[in-house]
Amino acid sequence: MLNKEVYSLLGLCARARKLSSGSILINDIRLKKVYFVMIAEDASDNTKKKITDKCQYYHVDYMICGDVDHISQAVGQINRVALGIKEKGFASKIKSKLGG
Repeated sequence: MLNKEVYSLLGLCARARKLSSGSILINDIRLKKVYFVMIAEDASDNTKKKITDKCQYYHVDYMICGDVDHISQAVGQINRVALGIKEKGFASKIKSKLGG
């Protein structure tokens, strides 16, 4: 489970429109618009593999943490399995809070 500081940072990212999710996330990884990707632990194996393979190929940092409900609630949307942070400052702060 993620801590409250990470949730609040994700909320700020969402309000600043510096998040990417869904099918747009794959394109943003490919275009190197994303600095960090968070993937929910309870995402399907196929989804995890697809996103982690893209991240590894394009050298984007990622972490598998949290669950779908908590990640979705933090950004104020429904069924968000993976989130890409598009702002370098937010990405580094969230990585440091997650221990990465």
